[in-house]
Amino acid sequence: MSTHRPVALVTGASSGIGKAAAFALVEAGFDVVGTSRDTSRVTPPRGVTFLDLDVAGDASATAVVQQVIDRFGRIDVLVNNAGVGLMGAAEENSVAQAQAVFNVNVFGVMRMVQAVLPHMRARGRGRIINLSSVVGFLPSPYMAVYAASKHAIEGYSQSLDHEIRDFGVRALLVEPAYTSTGFEANSPRPDMPLQVYAAQRRAFDRMMETAIKDGDDPAVVAKVIVTAATAPKPKLRYTAGPLAGRASALRRLAPAGVFDKRIRKLNRLAG
Repeated sequence: MSTHRPVALVTGASSGIGKAAAFALVEAGFDVVGTSRDTSRVTPPRGVTFLDLDVAGDASATAVVQQVIDRFGRIDVLVNNAGVGLMGAAEENSVAQAQAVFNVNVFGVMRMVQAVLPHMRARGRGRIINLSSVVGFLPSPYMAVYAASKHAIEGYSQSLDHEIRDFGVRALLVEPAYTSTGFEANSPRPDMPLQVYAAQRRAFDRMMETAIKDGDDPAVVAKVIVTAATAPKPKLRYTAGPLAGRASALRRLAPAGVFDKRIRKLNRLAG
């Protein structure tokens, strides 16, 4: 089967930002394939085809991309949304925990890019949209491993974009701030908790719980993803929501000392 409509593949589309993005892309005129690690538990948004995918596995990534091409004849947009969080001070997170986060958030993106890029290059067109975060360009105490994974995605995406533009393909970044999803509740806690960090970690957890609850609706981020997917002249990066826009401006414009104090105040750290 082939289609004349553009086709988008959205990873991690069973809930939150991914689900909202899949629905928004359908509304924008795309045929959309969403993925989840277990589609038997998914109620697909109207118009979205679902496939099983584990971005932590090379074979799974390759197979899903081929399934979409076989079914629809094309992939115009890949949205790398699947990701996991991790809370706790850097010293409290084991290397094994960090490796698990990077295997999904960073290497998962790389697997999907490796799988889809030959097809996009051959067609001379395509967009790869990688979900980053404001912590991809800001420090985030008590989320150091997660922030490091998003910093990695920023560097990877910017470098990749320069490599593939000549083939008519772009790699773009979408950077949300706090979004009203299950992120905080579903993020693992440190496997080596230390009493010296306990009080500050609990304070950070309370702050995150409130921030997520009061955060942007996933539809706000989904709208930005559609813009990145359809803009005639796309930008390298798109902040999503007013808080993300303010955070980006702060990072660019504030003197180093002011910026440092603001980060400490925001995270309720002394000094």
